Amino acid sequence: MVTCIPSSAVEENEPKKVMGSIPKCAFNIISQVFGSGVVFIPCCQELKEKECHDTLVKYIAERPSLIGNESRYLQKRDEVWAHCVSVSKELSPA
Repeated sequence: MVTCIPSSAVEENEPKKVMGSIPKCAFNIISQVFGSGVVFIPCCQELKEKECHDTLVKYIAERPSLIGNESRYLQKRDEVWAHCVSVSKELSPA
């Protein structure tokens, strides 16, 4: 599981990680779930662990500043997963 999360997703009293320490694809995926980003195809191909994806998004969505929109974020999480599975299948050699 990715242990770094965006600094904007943690509370003031929690330790913050430097944004640069987040793997590029993790940040790309998180930016689509919690913002207006678009997941890059290579990042979809790297998204392989549904449990990790689900756990990370749920952890971030449960932050007090985001909890009011948790159901929307969980829906976007599932949409990103479905999109990435679809893209990865299309690009896989048969």
